[in-house]
Amino acid sequence: MLLEGKKALIFGVANQRSIAYGIASMLKQHGARLAFNYVGDAIKKRVEPISEELGGEFTFQCDVCDDSQIEQAANLVREKWDKFDILIHSVAFANREDLSGRFIDTSRKGFSIALDISAYSLTGLCRAFEHLFNENSSVITMTYMGSGKIVPGYNVMGVAKAALEASVRYLAFDLGPRGIRVNALSAGPIKTLAASAVSSLKDIFHYVEKNAPLRRNVTPLDVGGAAVFLASDLSCAVTGEIIYVDSGFSQIGVA
Repeated sequence: MLLEGKKALIFGVANQRSIAYGIASMLKQHGARLAFNYVGDAIKKRVEPISEELGGEFTFQCDVCDDSQIEQAANLVREKWDKFDILIHSVAFANREDLSGRFIDTSRKGFSIALDISAYSLTGLCRAFEHLFNENSSVITMTYMGSGKIVPGYNVMGVAKAALEASVRYLAFDLGPRGIRVNALSAGPIKTLAASAVSSLKDIFHYVEKNAPLRRNVTPLDVGGAAVFLASDLSCAVTGEIIYVDSGFSQIGVA
């Protein structure tokens, strides 16, 4: 198995339809040991059964907006595992009102929230966990094509994802001397809880199925397979990259 004995922290599992769940499932299938974060009691009630299902070794409270909680999580991971090998960052949020109408109408507060949770949180986690990474560890985050191209309704989240992708490159440079790789997976549209907030995505599913080179939408397990590659030693020379898992849709110029 490609990940036998490797320890993976999973941030962002919401339910069994989430991308993070698909990734965790595939990491487990390839031998990884898992632990999951949650934010508050409501999410804890969803995450703990998933952790039990996938053989997670522990769950922990960590709101990525709160530096003290991030530090507490790092201390807990040090206590439980000493060091670890894989960090999955599948965390994003924007106010629903900022995912409709015009981008120009995004409020200052809404902009700040989206950039903090969806982009800065990756840097915050990497900084807090930097000294807990084993050599040749892998950090993987989730992005979307709306970072570089207009997707109506994606709005401030597209800007946040662009910042996230830039962060991937700079973090790859900072962590590279220790062999720690930082990459992003740009998944095609998937019917997740988060995606339901973007009104235009319901039409994009049909468009992708009709026009993508592979003529199909992708699933969380498709993204999980790519994550296994990035988490494994097979990708030992891949860092700072944005890898598309979208049936080739991002390469289409004219349908």
